[in-house]
Amino acid sequence: MNDRYFCGRIPLWKFLLLAVCGFVIFIFLYGLAQSLFSAPIPQGLKILSFILCAIALSGAYYAFVRAVEKRPVDELGTSTLLRNISLGLLVSILFFGVVSIVMYICGCYRVTSVHFVPVVALENLALFLVVAVAEEIIFRGIIFRMIWQRWGVAIALAVSALMFGFIHYLNPSSSIWTSLAIALEAGLLLGAAYVWSDDLWLPIGIHWGWNFIEGPVLGLPVSGALPGYSILTLEVSGSELITGGAFGPEGSLTAVVTGLAITAFFLVGASRKKRSISG
Repeated sequence: MNDRYFCGRIPLWKFLLLAVCGFVIFIFLYGLAQSLFSAPIPQGLKILSFILCAIALSGAYYAFVRAVEKRPVDELGTSTLLRNISLGLLVSILFFGVVSIVMYICGCYRVTSVHFVPVVALENLALFLVVAVAEEIIFRGIIFRMIWQRWGVAIALAVSALMFGFIHYLNPSSSIWTSLAIALEAGLLLGAAYVWSDDLWLPIGIHWGWNFIEGPVLGLPVSGALPGYSILTLEVSGSELITGGAFGPEGSLTAVVTGLAITAFFLVGASRKKRSISG
């Protein structure tokens, strides 16, 4: 069966089995990958290990889809890789550009120092590539895509966004609000980016740039976790509605509004694409 919509056509029991198995397999692989994060190995080797790990995770997803669905894995097509990852990085820069400007205008932060160490920045860039690839495979490649094929985009967006948001409830300084904020600003945005691009590279690029810019560049907490290294050191104060408090700007109202605006852009664009193709 060489069918892009395989998951929408198989019996419900088989669909649920495949979805759960896929989720468990890639959570396990992600856990193995995370063991590299604190491994006592030289920096150069660690950077290479992160890159190879991201490639291996992509290869594992490719093999899983080929084995189970027996179709071309179009969502990891090489023709759109560079373009959509680059676009994703630009979207993440836009997102944190807006959030940072609002924080600055409201007098909520000031830069106290700048400390750029190229090899450490590169290590963080490679680490967050692994995070982006693994989490986008799990939440957009497995959960969102499979539900979309079976029950439609609205249910897929809601379920995948809520799961993505509330898995962050395990993070430091989290709350019901921060989990809901992540679901609204990031879970919906990343799902909408998948719908618009019809591949995983765009959400991977957004996710990758998001974490790197927020933590190692701006020095802000990433979903409650303080970065071990950052280019900028900031002094943050003021209303938690603007700063997100100890959880970081992902817990701010500014981030939610910005994320929802970009989500709407992608969904409207996807709708226009669909009408153009069908017309």
